[in-house]
Amino acid sequence: MRILITNDDGINAPGLVALAEIAAEIAGPDGEVWTVAPAFEQSGVGHCISYVHPTLIAELGPRRFAAEGSPADCVLAAIGDVMRDNPPDLVLSGVNRGNNSGENVMYSGTIGGAMEAALQGLPAIALSQYLGQHTATLADPFEAARKHAPRLIRQLLDHGDWTSDADFRLFYNINFPACDAASVKGVRVAPQGRRQGVRFESEPYHAPNGRRFLWILGGSQTSPATPGSDVDANMRNYISLTPMRPDLTCHASLDALRIMEEG
Repeated sequence: MRILITNDDGINAPGLVALAEIAAEIAGPDGEVWTVAPAFEQSGVGHCISYVHPTLIAELGPRRFAAEGSPADCVLAAIGDVMRDNPPDLVLSGVNRGNNSGENVMYSGTIGGAMEAALQGLPAIALSQYLGQHTATLADPFEAARKHAPRLIRQLLDHGDWTSDADFRLFYNINFPACDAASVKGVRVAPQGRRQGVRFESEPYHAPNGRRFLWILGGSQTSPATPGSDVDANMRNYISLTPMRPDLTCHASLDALRIMEEG
């Protein structure tokens, strides 16, 4: 199996090292793991693509490339250039430093990389490691992901919905809880949730020279969330598995809006 890995924390992120080990285990001794990751951190860029300027790409080693762009750019770079003659069989994005459950999904570059792969017709999985007080005391904060990801990915490859049609291909979002590997209680298939009262905010800051800047601040990651959701599962030390697709349509509202159709 030929696997492409990328992330949004940057080419030197420890989570990418963990993902490379996970991917190597999945690919097997006869497989290949290719890395095309951002040269610099791209957290919070979502599904951004750099179509208004060129993207510099550099080969850092065998099957290892850094691109000055977003995770989605990296997937495009792999498909259109680095791996053009032999495209990947699977795309893995992560392992993100911090969770991408709940409302974080909408901002995540990790999700953006997996989503771009799905739009390109490739099987894709985003992986993120919830961080907290417990993981801060671990020698390896990515321990839960390293231990449990290979088995879960194999199960997805065997039993996941990988069909591709004229609409949107599914991809998968996996979040590992903020605990050591032995404390993980299991896996929960869960919808994307929403933390109560959590919003991103801007905070003004005046530099010593008088110039005015803004910091973008996130909310609490431990706030209560929708029961049965990905956040809820993670807070109870379960791995969350969420099927997703690049379709923001609220299908439940379509019929009610038909009354507005004309002609």
